[in-house]
Amino acid sequence: MAQAAGEVAVGLTVSDVSITDQLYRRPSARPDYLREKLAIQDLARQMSEPPTDILTRLVSLALDMCDADSAGISILESETEEFRWFALHGALSVFEGATTPRHFSPCGICLDRLTPILMANPERVYPWIRDANIVVPEVLLVPLTVAKQPLGTLWIVADEGQKFDAGHARVLTELAGFAGLALQRIQAERKLQQALDAQEILTKEMSHRVKNVFAIADALIRTTARACETKEELAESLTGRLHALAEAHALVRRSLDADNPGKGVDFEEFIKRILSPYAIALELNGPQVTLGEHATNSFALILHELATNSVKYGAVSQGGRISIDWSIDNRLRITWAEAGGPDVTVPAKPGFGSTLVKRSLAAYGGSIDYDWRPEGMVATISVSVAKLSR
Repeated sequence: MAQAAGEVAVGLTVSDVSITDQLYRRPSARPDYLREKLAIQDLARQMSEPPTDILTRLVSLALDMCDADSAGISILESETEEFRWFALHGALSVFEGATTPRHFSPCGICLDRLTPILMANPERVYPWIRDANIVVPEVLLVPLTVAKQPLGTLWIVADEGQKFDAGHARVLTELAGFAGLALQRIQAERKLQQALDAQEILTKEMSHRVKNVFAIADALIRTTARACETKEELAESLTGRLHALAEAHALVRRSLDADNPGKGVDFEEFIKRILSPYAIALELNGPQVTLGEHATNSFALILHELATNSVKYGAVSQGGRISIDWSIDNRLRITWAEAGGPDVTVPAKPGFGSTLVKRSLAAYGGSIDYDWRPEGMVATISVSVAKLSR
């Protein structure tokens, strides 16, 4: 087949280069059924081998049995809506791995019609063929399907015109049945490998997260014990903090579902879940923000401490309300504002809860400022956005 650009006719359409009807008007050579039978038996014996090897052998058979200049398979990739050339033999083998558009190609028309098609010089209609400096005197294509699912096409190219007939279409269609099964195996094996890879990643991730939870729990036990004077006080303080961590862990675990892998936790949903045990009248306002695993654990402790203080001394102790507003640019800025509670007095010294909040924020380049207004305490938190996904 010549590798030079052909003349371009202006105004031609696909129908002008489609000559499928000629397949059945041309005289066919006497079929060599014995040769075909032996070839099919050979393919059947190879079906237990790797499917990529089967496809390579199958294309080689198509090239030989149809006396073609080039042959190959175009595999439909549903993600990109493109065909990828695979197992090419003959003059066009240098284009192995090339892609062609699903909705603007001979292969696409073949799959749309689900029948063999024959074209003469399709480069006159398809610029991408012409731009590759390819002349295609004739190309015969048959669809590859399994259970009516379109998988691609098997095609052969002639080195001169008026080459292919109904006999070639019959042979190619028989070979296409084996090609469809081999392609189905390739897709099934690829999906299985992807599932195994995802499961391995998930297992490692969950193991990592469980270790982190135990490390945080150990640190909480030690630091809370140092700040408490009685076992009752230790139990109460530690229980609340561990419950907050449990809620955070449940949210993080949900984010690893197969339908929503690794996307983190929505900040607004997170606030509602962590504060739900306190029966707080909440007003929330802010843009969509996603927290990663470590940030989720830290913010669970922060919100728990703020809520606990409000239940004991602040607005919630007298049925007040809390407004949480946040904005985001290069930093996440959160305002926790209480109202409707008792008169506020400035604490004589910061408690362990306040120290825990500051330590948790420091790991994220963050800080918290308290404004002890008489009508209600206001806490302003600032955190680096770059560290929220951790």
